[in-house]
Amino acid sequence: MRVPLVDLVAQNTETATDIRAAVDAVFASASYIGGSDVASFEHEYAEATGAGYCIGVGNGTDALELALRAAGVSAGGEVILPVNTFIATAEAVSRIGAVPVFADVDDERLLLDPAAVAAAVTSRTEAVVPVHLFGQVAPVGAIRAALGGSGIPIVEDGAQSQGAESADGRAGSLGLVASTSFYPGKNLGAAGDAGAVTTGDPEVARTVRLIAAHGSEHKYVHEVVGFNSRLDTLQAAVLRVKLRHLAEWNRRRRVAAARYAALLEGEEGVRLPQSAPGNLDVWHLYVVRVDDRDRAMARLNEAGVGASIHYPTPLHLTAAYEGLGLGRGAFPVAEAAAGRILSLPIYPHITADQQEFVAEELLAAVESTPVRG
Repeated sequence: MRVPLVDLVAQNTETATDIRAAVDAVFASASYIGGSDVASFEHEYAEATGAGYCIGVGNGTDALELALRAAGVSAGGEVILPVNTFIATAEAVSRIGAVPVFADVDDERLLLDPAAVAAAVTSRTEAVVPVHLFGQVAPVGAIRAALGGSGIPIVEDGAQSQGAESADGRAGSLGLVASTSFYPGKNLGAAGDAGAVTTGDPEVARTVRLIAAHGSEHKYVHEVVGFNSRLDTLQAAVLRVKLRHLAEWNRRRRVAAARYAALLEGEEGVRLPQSAPGNLDVWHLYVVRVDDRDRAMARLNEAGVGASIHYPTPLHLTAAYEGLGLGRGAFPVAEAAAGRILSLPIYPHITADQQEFVAEELLAAVESTPVRG
């Protein structure tokens, strides 16, 4: 048996007829830029997140940069973000000319630690970016409390959290503004690159839309220096079809996560992910922690299990950010986790038999590896 990390073929099979009709309609209209599907998707996704406004853009990295700019982040300003995230979170900060300020995460769920945020705030802090990693909503309420009355805006990175909820509310509507990615492998994935910004603030929404369209609301009238980042009509048409399936796909992901927990609960050498009270997680990734992870992953891959790592190197230890001067030991929780985290296959169409096979192979791999003292 072979079990891929993600199975987009199964997803495409389920939606093929509706997507083909949607794509054919775009070609029939020949409205490839800014077609009606874009406005419709923006309205539908805003409703899905509980945000008042949604602006479709070219990709998730652009979405975060636009959200940060609209929140007032400027060159030289500091932006606090978790050190265990995909590099795009920090790249969006750097592209503005701002300074990424990394912070450690909690050991339970590997999400941005509110205490670490409070310790990282300076007079130059212009935003905090909680990342809803693995499909779990970061503790935005606790982070807001840690910021006190500072007025520092919260900018969500929701690239892995479409449809996720917490006691504070729905991902994408918890901060001043939020970004998301519709990269094909996401819970809500396009047929290529795509992204969006959501917000409840009409002025923030206007600013995002302005910057993303060359600083222009009206043709050849340019208010600010912007750039070009727009959601293609074809991608919007695909996303509209898939958005209708998102709630059910996320429900299946929760079933799959519960099945893994039942198969692996109490097994020595496997630390399972935990949900925060009040969270409705969407399990973009199912990340366990094991000793001698690289050897265990190699055995799983040899057996046909598409296990992977998200992410192997905390950002302060990458060559891209070595100039910040932060060495090993700066963020002990994230660093310790990075050597043990292992992402198991999870997607809406994974079967019980496939998960049982994954669990069996994982346990065999763990039992064959030495346990760290």
